[in-house]
Amino acid sequence: MAIRKSNKLPQAAVLKQILKRCSSLGKRHGGYDHDHDSLPLDVPKGHFAVYVGENRSRYIVPISFLTHPQFQCLLRCAEEEFGFDHEMGLTIPCEEVVFRSLTSMIR
Repeated sequence: MAIRKSNKLPQAAVLKQILKRCSSLGKRHGGYDHDHDSLPLDVPKGHFAVYVGENRSRYIVPISFLTHPQFQCLLRCAEEEFGFDHEMGLTIPCEEVVFRSLTSMIR
């Protein structure tokens, strides 16, 4: 069986890109505390915001979720559907009930 070489970035590079994208959102949008790392005031250190479902409901999740295979699958779906270079924030393309179920299992 031949090993197929992928054009995708290594997992560590993708995670760094996601973290950079999440932290850079505060630099472009209002409602942020610019004296403290330009992050939203309601997002505790070690967490980031994602938008989920048809209504784009906002959830605050720990950065540690980025290492879980199930959450990485959601991130790949988000990248395929929306990409990471847009103004809407990190949007996860799944139903809220599925997202809540998944994140409750990860915790």
